This record gives sequence, structure tokens and C-alpha cells, in this order.
Amino acid sequence: MEPKWLDWAKQLQSAAQAGLAYSKDIYDIERFEEIRKISVDIMAHHTGIDKRIIKDVFAGDTGYPTPKVDIRAAVFKDQSILMVREKSDGRWALPGGWADIGISPGETAVKEVKEESGIDVKPVKLLAVMDKKCHSHPPSAAHVYKVFIKCEIIGGRLREGTETSAAGFFAETELPPLSEARNTESQVERMFAYLKHPDEPVYFD
Repeated sequence: MEPKWLDWAKQLQSAAQAGLAYSKDIYDIERFEEIRKISVDIMAHHTGIDKRIIKDVFAGDTGYPTPKVDIRAAVFKDQSILMVREKSDGRWALPGGWADIGISPGETAVKEVKEESGIDVKPVKLLAVMDKKCHSHPPSAAHVYKVFIKCEIIGGRLREGTETSAAGFFAETELPPLSEARNTESQVERMFAYLKHPDEPVYFD
């Protein structure tokens, strides 16, 4: 679970962003700018990151604020699950990434699996929709929904990708060190639970 200060900072940022998107009164705009500044100050105080960087990344969006969507693919072969090693931290994750404008969740899963592992898949079932802050991920400035989609292999071969240095299949009892910003051990275990019990309903927070 996220620390309360991070949750408060994100709520302040969200309120400020919505207010700046729709307010016409100059005094209201000034108040929402001040609220946004407070959210940046909170983040800077607790993280030690330069306020200019936080303002660009954490408080730089415009328009009505909505959660970001992270798509993850659960691809199985012989009771093992496909994982890729991220170049950014050297740890392993289910293939996936941010949802793109104009591409459906299923299409995103197919694209990410191919780009990160070399495997061709087709999406077959939605498994879970999780709110990142409800799970044991490291703290994140963004509010993220994580969508897990089961995919079946239709071709391709394992290879590294632009953002990944390796790809492989792992049994549930032999999982590699996980990139917990992308997926937690309990989330991967839930994917294996769906493999064992395919009629289980979709999980959502």
C-alpha cells in the first residue's frame, strides 16, 4: 500500500489539474496553481527530488486527470509463464507497458509481447484489473490501473527487445527476481491460479 503522504499529494495534484482545466476565474486559477505547488512541495520533501523535475513529471499534465493504464500479458507454456528481463533495473516482469492511444488493450498486449520477447500471441481472456496503489508496488507518482490479459502463443521465438535483455519461461516455484514496479509476486501467483482454475472470474479492485 502507498504511504498516505503520496496519496494526499496525488489527490491534491488531481484536484488542481481538474480545476485548472475548467476554471475561468483568475482568482480560482491562482488558487489551483497554489494547490498544485503544494502537491509538488510534498513530493519534493518526501523524495528529495528536485522540484523542477517533479513539476514536469508529476504535475505537468493538463486536462481532466485520469489514471494511466498498464497492460500486462500472461503467456503460458508447459505450466511456465513468460517473463522478460528489463534493461532499466535488470529484473523480470510479465511483458507489457503503457496503453497507447488508438490501440485496444488486446492489441497492446500482442504488441508488447512481440516487442519485448519475440513471441507472437493472441489475446484470449481478461484476467484482472488492479489498482496499483492497492498492491505492494513501490510508491509511484502516477495513479495506475494494471490490466492483465491471458494470451496464447501462435508463433515467434524468444529474443531480447529494445527495452529487454532476455526472455524466458519460468515455473511458479522458480520465479526470477521481479521488477516490483511492474508486477509483484502475488500478482504473478494470481496468474498461475488462473492457469490452474481457468473458470475463475475476473479479479478487480
